[in-house]
Amino acid sequence: MNEIWNYLQQNRDAVLDALGQHVVLAVLPLLIGVLLALPVGYLGVRFGWLYHPILNVSGVIYAIPSLAVFVALPYVLGTQILSPVNIVVALAIYTLALMARTVADGLRSVDPALTEAATAMGYQRTRRLLEVELPLAAPVILAGVRVAAVSNISLVSVGALLGVGGLGALFTRGFQLFYTAPIVVGIVLSVLLAAIADLLIVLFQRAVTPWTRVAAGRN
Repeated sequence: MNEIWNYLQQNRDAVLDALGQHVVLAVLPLLIGVLLALPVGYLGVRFGWLYHPILNVSGVIYAIPSLAVFVALPYVLGTQILSPVNIVVALAIYTLALMARTVADGLRSVDPALTEAATAMGYQRTRRLLEVELPLAAPVILAGVRVAAVSNISLVSVGALLGVGGLGALFTRGFQLFYTAPIVVGIVLSVLLAAIADLLIVLFQRAVTPWTRVAAGRN
């Protein structure tokens, strides 16, 4: 324990820099992927024949090993191998692949009677989507966001094998030096970061879907 504490004291700035980079590399692609998944998932519901192709393509993309994507993207994008852009783009693609199905399933879970009632009240398609369907689908969608957030936090570390990876750099440094302190610090901070991200999303979900707590209380 003293060894770990001494390492933190001596390398505080480096650890904080790695933590900050990890947060950016995990959160930015999460936001991009979710924003892209919303219209893709909606199209899968709006045009039923697109639903299964979206699911199939998403599954194939998500099955591609992350390291292979990190290595291939510089050749596709024309970026440097050490550019953080590669990590952001790769994780945004993974988030899109994961969330497209979640958004579609969330929208499909909305009771058709409620959407018909909204239409009868004069709601146009866009307003009905934004004010009725998406709020009702929010619990399902945010459950997917929780998975995507934790997944991104984990996958960012893989980028350390290419020289970019936030807390993953502590892992590689520890293995290279046969020094366990940075490895332990990296693991603990990664777990804490994932737990905090999950908690924040849960609190956000509770704030935007208060009716779910009322329904749970009645049951």
